[in-house]
Amino acid sequence: MRALMLRFMRAPACQAWTAALPGLAICALIALAAGFVAGLHGGPRMLYALLFGTALHYLHAEIRTAPGVRLAAAAVLKLGVGLLGARITIDQIAALGWPTALATVVGATTTLLLGCLAARRLGLSDRLGVLAGGATAICGASAAMAIAAVLPQDKELERETLAVVVLATLLSTIAMLAYPLAASALHLGAGPAGLFIGGSIHDVAQVVVAGYTLGPDAGDASSIVKLFRVSMLAAVVMAVGLAFRKTRGAPEQARSARLPLVPGFVLLFLALAAAHSLGWLPRLVLAGLDDASQACLTVGVAALGMKTSFVELARSGRRTAILMTITTVWMGIFMLFAAIIVQSRI
Repeated sequence: MRALMLRFMRAPACQAWTAALPGLAICALIALAAGFVAGLHGGPRMLYALLFGTALHYLHAEIRTAPGVRLAAAAVLKLGVGLLGARITIDQIAALGWPTALATVVGATTTLLLGCLAARRLGLSDRLGVLAGGATAICGASAAMAIAAVLPQDKELERETLAVVVLATLLSTIAMLAYPLAASALHLGAGPAGLFIGGSIHDVAQVVVAGYTLGPDAGDASSIVKLFRVSMLAAVVMAVGLAFRKTRGAPEQARSARLPLVPGFVLLFLALAAAHSLGWLPRLVLAGLDDASQACLTVGVAALGMKTSFVELARSGRRTAILMTITTVWMGIFMLFAAIIVQSRI
């Protein structure tokens, strides 16, 4: 028995996980601290995790913690995105009605395209345009990290992803405060208000806060619209991965040929969404998967923050901020006009 245990401990996979434990523990501790502060003072938990992680930037290169930080910023993040699929059901999407669903799809698609076009006009990379457009169109930080997972990997990508995550969180927080006031001023009903708020604010939690500020009916409607946007994540990630696979240079093509066309976390997302739609997942399991998703995402964001310093973040410059502002403003204006049109037909 002792010999078997020694062989197991000497296995490469076991040694890799053992080496990653200190870094993973640091990231988990940051995530717990972020959750505590968010519960005590309010505010987005992921933003706290990002800032706390950035403050401990020096640990990302420490020989004892670097393997765990890398693992958290890659595998743990992808697992969190995959687990988001447990939030989605076909019935939720069907309950929207075709006008609401169409407006949401068109808004997300045009925002993604606008991100690419605006990035080129601002002299930024197509990769950053896709990150900004995708984060705004789908679900903020989660979408940015999912899209980044299928893009050509380098240190520049990490900096761009971090900039998009920070800006998406900040802009979404501003929208959470401003959009309910706009919906009230325009006297939007519960359904149109839900379309506007759920179709334009980036983060799921902030959609819930903004929607239920206007009442339970508006909160329910905005949550369903937002979950429909989240359900588009798998399609967007696959499309981006395919597009960049075709445009990579010859050295990248040799490496990317070994990568699956559909990443594993996307398959997990689709599988959980199908299982939830078929009623195979009990409510207790769904709650556990949702908590696990948020935990993995927070740990991953903490690791992402640890890998980038404030100096590197500042190098993203005002053009990145302008790009994120353009996509956010467009998404808000488009969904507001769609909500007004729906209101006029009621």
